[in-house]
Amino acid sequence: MRCLIAILVLCMVNLTAPSVWADQNDPQLDELFQQLRAAPDEVAARQVEQRIWALWVAHKESAVNGLMEIGIGLMAHRNYPSALETFEEMVGLAPQFAEAWNKRATVHWLLGNYQDSLSDIDKTLALEPRHFGALSGRGQVYADMEEWELALKAFEDALVVYPQMIGPRLNSEAIRLMLEGRPI
Repeated sequence: MRCLIAILVLCMVNLTAPSVWADQNDPQLDELFQQLRAAPDEVAARQVEQRIWALWVAHKESAVNGLMEIGIGLMAHRNYPSALETFEEMVGLAPQFAEAWNKRATVHWLLGNYQDSLSDIDKTLALEPRHFGALSGRGQVYADMEEWELALKAFEDALVVYPQMIGPRLNSEAIRLMLEGRPI
């Protein structure tokens, strides 16, 4: 079953991945982030977002790509402990790969390991400061910890990079209402 999951994930990644492996250092990203900020609506922004993710999840080393595919499959099937082990191995193989840290941060959050998640988010953002997924993830972790001001700041930081991003926009609006004392 695990092999089938890996094959399915590989097929999905190959449909969206660029022809040359990339990562957070791909020169196409600067232009894509300009397009993301200027997108006139959510549909246009989502198309640019998908192109960014395709670059972010790709790595020049096939072993790292294989771990990414396996880890994503494990996450999709909610096997978080095994996904965590997979992403820990990936971080060890590619410590300069932002998405390795981001995926591990996500699994830590899913397991309720909030401090570990925040630490991995910091590493993600040190490698790719425009990582809207990590910025939004930081907001979610802080919200789960009921650190509302920090959550609001993180969601707003995500919106600076990706103004059309729905989750951070809705979350920041809800937190502002709550902080103002209005029912959500």
